[in-house]
Amino acid sequence: MFKKKPKAADGACAPAPTTAGEGGDGRQYATYTLPEFEQFDTLGTGTFGRVRLVQHKESKKYSALKILKKSEIIRLKQVDHIKSEVTLLKMISHPFVVNLIGHFQDEKKLYMVLEYVPGGELFSHLRREGRFTDDHGRYYAAEIVLAFAHMHSMNVVYRDLKPENLLISTTGHMKITDFGFAKKIEDKTWTLCGTPEYLAPEIIQSKGHGKAVDWWALGILCFEMLAGYPPFYDENPFGIYQKILQGKIEFPRQFDQKAKDLIKRLLTNAKDKRLGCLKKGSEDIKAHKWFTKTDWQKVFDCTAEPVPFIPDVSGENDTHNFDPYPDSVDDLSTALSAKDKEKFVAFDAL
Repeated sequence: MFKKKPKAADGACAPAPTTAGEGGDGRQYATYTLPEFEQFDTLGTGTFGRVRLVQHKESKKYSALKILKKSEIIRLKQVDHIKSEVTLLKMISHPFVVNLIGHFQDEKKLYMVLEYVPGGELFSHLRREGRFTDDHGRYYAAEIVLAFAHMHSMNVVYRDLKPENLLISTTGHMKITDFGFAKKIEDKTWTLCGTPEYLAPEIIQSKGHGKAVDWWALGILCFEMLAGYPPFYDENPFGIYQKILQGKIEFPRQFDQKAKDLIKRLLTNAKDKRLGCLKKGSEDIKAHKWFTKTDWQKVFDCTAEPVPFIPDVSGENDTHNFDPYPDSVDDLSTALSAKDKEKFVAFDAL
């Protein structure tokens, strides 16, 4: 059950910048060149490349470097998605979102310099624990509610919530990462994207979707954190889709009734009746009885107690909380044609 979920489709340490500008919130934003960094362990891999721990040679600060192969981005027609990811991360500043520090490119690859979060994935922690206590799950859910509310206030839909995309900081807080499927929308979008177990019915049915899909995904995550497995599961993605559309949820006996009520309200097929999508938006979720004892200001300030889990981290360059990966074959990137190179000209200006 604890396999990493495939997609259906396609503490902050800022190094000293070579040149600097400002993000949308006024924070400093840097550009670099690859020789400025020393590369270490791989933290994760994906369709386009991998993420490595790196150290800026001059400042000695550690970051996570997302390395993306241009040839794969072109092949899979994801140029606009990558541009959107950079644009949105520059725009979003929130305690529970991984910060983008800078970006740059060379002939074959794009690079994103990100805040390194050494506590590892929530996925790994959940796999070790089996399932979380009610208080433990509520703590993480509250932080995600605030992050989503902030994104939605900027008309940004995240669309890729799952335990693998939630990192744990050295102080035990959530950090949402991987904005490859995030999108700024005014009304609806029709792109099929996300992870099968977390897809809302309106995505599967191609009815057009918006912010409501994030609240559906929160319901799936809450169930998975408290049960130890997702509510709709099948070996085949189409089997998962059928179960999602049927909407039948079987709760384990140990489930808290308030948690069950919240999840049912989030996993409502009709998006206009889904909690989070009503007149008061995210305030309806915050006011739910499962969160009665939650002090939302303390959640935002990262002062809510007790913190469920403090990861074992020995230093800024500790990577033991991430699964080991074989050494890279990144140098096998394909050279681009002159026409394809033109597609990345605007990347530096983002």
